[in-house]
Amino acid sequence: MSLSPGFLDELRTRVTLSQIVGRKVTWDMRKSNMAKGDWWAPCPFHQEKSASFHVDDRKGFYYCFGCHAKGDVLTFVKESDNLGFMEAVEVLAREAGMQMPARDPQAAVKADRRTQLAEVMEEAVKWFRLQLKTSAAADARAYLEKRRLSPAAQERWEIGFAPDQRQGLFHALTQKGIAANLIVDAGVCAKPDDGGPPYDRFRGRIIFPIRDGRGKAISLGGRSMDPNARAKYLNGPETDLFDKGRSLFNQAPAREAAGKGLPLIVAEGYMDVIALSEAGFRAAVAPLGTAVTEDQLRLLWKIADEPIIALDGDTAGIRAALRVIDLALPLLEAGKALRFAILPGGMDPDDLIKAQGAAAMQRVLDEAQPMVSLLWRRETEGKVFDSPERKAALDKKLRATLSKIADPSIRSHYGEDIKALRLKLFGREAQPFKEWKPRNPSRTQGRFAPRFDPLRDNLPPTASTKASLLGLGEDALSEVLREKVILATLVNRPEMIAQFESQLDRTDFVGPGHARLRDLLLTHPDAPDLRALAAEHLPGVVDALMAEPHVRNAPGMTDPDREKAEFAVAQDLFLLQAERGRRREIEEAAQDIEGVVDEGLTWRLRKANEARAEAQRGPQDKSGESVIAPNGVALDKDEIAAARRVFDSIRFEKGGKNG
Repeated sequence: MSLSPGFLDELRTRVTLSQIVGRKVTWDMRKSNMAKGDWWAPCPFHQEKSASFHVDDRKGFYYCFGCHAKGDVLTFVKESDNLGFMEAVEVLAREAGMQMPARDPQAAVKADRRTQLAEVMEEAVKWFRLQLKTSAAADARAYLEKRRLSPAAQERWEIGFAPDQRQGLFHALTQKGIAANLIVDAGVCAKPDDGGPPYDRFRGRIIFPIRDGRGKAISLGGRSMDPNARAKYLNGPETDLFDKGRSLFNQAPAREAAGKGLPLIVAEGYMDVIALSEAGFRAAVAPLGTAVTEDQLRLLWKIADEPIIALDGDTAGIRAALRVIDLALPLLEAGKALRFAILPGGMDPDDLIKAQGAAAMQRVLDEAQPMVSLLWRRETEGKVFDSPERKAALDKKLRATLSKIADPSIRSHYGEDIKALRLKLFGREAQPFKEWKPRNPSRTQGRFAPRFDPLRDNLPPTASTKASLLGLGEDALSEVLREKVILATLVNRPEMIAQFESQLDRTDFVGPGHARLRDLLLTHPDAPDLRALAAEHLPGVVDALMAEPHVRNAPGMTDPDREKAEFAVAQDLFLLQAERGRRREIEEAAQDIEGVVDEGLTWRLRKANEARAEAQRGPQDKSGESVIAPNGVALDKDEIAAARRVFDSIRFEKGGKNG
């Protein structure tokens, strides 16, 4: 069986050499530089103690300075596992999730044909370069000079010119004995639909050769000299040599420069890449007439761990950046990321370098933003979140976006950053746990401020504490116990936190350390070990929760059915809010009774009673238990009667209802 070079190239792109080699060796981390893909270890092919075996991830090659073993990932699998070539390919194909091509006796013929097409491309590049020196290319040379491309730079980039002739290149190649079908299949000429002779695909254009990662010419790009042309830039068509979605302009030189520590910059077009490279940013590449594809992203990450996407600062540039983010989120891995450099004033890199120099471009690169910043900007810029519904819509959209991230650790860290940005947007500055310090409870303001914690602070109760629910007797203590059940269940089952985020946010927790534990749940719902995190920053609080037998035996703690656990938490939250709302209603009624009494109080008490009755007739779950609705905040009939007696006595003393 013969495999196409394209299949093998893609296979080498999809697997990382250090990952394969790392299964056979122990890396010397003192000598290795993981960020640059530079790895060292004792050689697996001969006995040694020193780390003389070198792996270069960017180039995809290994070399031993002791036994001189060398090769790529296929060679390593063959030699280390004693496999044949096809067996090694099959092993790596399974690793990369690629299907082996069907056995094709004509594959060898196809490989030979690719070699022939590559030769056609090289001849075309030579011819176009010669045409740039002719009188017909005077305007093209003037244009390049205007773009500050010196003759030396034109030679480095092998820039050419396609004269405005229908068959200039075709005749030049056929005169060298190249078959017409090869010229067409290489993509440099096209065959008309009427069956006539082939014609040149590029006419009246400045030509930029496109080469693959090994430096082989695979296609051409052309910039039109006619301002009225339908396409300013034109790339060659898809061929056996050229796949737009898997190729990058300037790939091989950029890979070499990135291997020497230069940042990998992704620009939008040929001239941007050339301008960047000529200004010293030699690790610059560009996609070829398409938006960045998944294959191109993988190729970028093989060259560098954190490419910088340099886009125009206009609306189109921002849209392009956001498309890249949506594409990249499911592909993120630890150590593989993207940053985004947004250029000022709608400039592209070429404009900025010409106007302000390389230093200005360097400043833009230094200020490149991580993906999470642009993601947040997309969801919030120009929008107003002045209602619970709008905030909930933002939360829903962010959760859906972050769910695309496959890696749980990365998803957790994105969630933490988004949570901090969210709290800041809604006027509550997120404080790192290490900065949470006890404050004087009399000066505590706001639900999210650090509260008095008897477990840790060991301070005597103050007047405000005595006036809280903790000082009001058995009813309040039962509410604190309900708080414990809610918090313990969510610590034990953090996957449920997002569902109850809004209810937790608006519920006052007054038990010892409960408010701060609630804040921890809201800000770190995706922590790998939430209980350990709470134990570290809120010592004793979780242990106090779990010490209660009632908490340990609560349905949300013991029932493996998530739906029933969610129902239990929902019911506890509703009951907690209902009881505290009822208490507030009594306090407000007492205040009204002390003042001017009228029929408004009677109406409020009646409505409160109706609301409570309606809440108790709320929806049923599968077990037949009633759910206390969020509006179940009212008085029971005994409290109504007591309030009525007080109300009537005041009316009698005042001499009438308006007294």
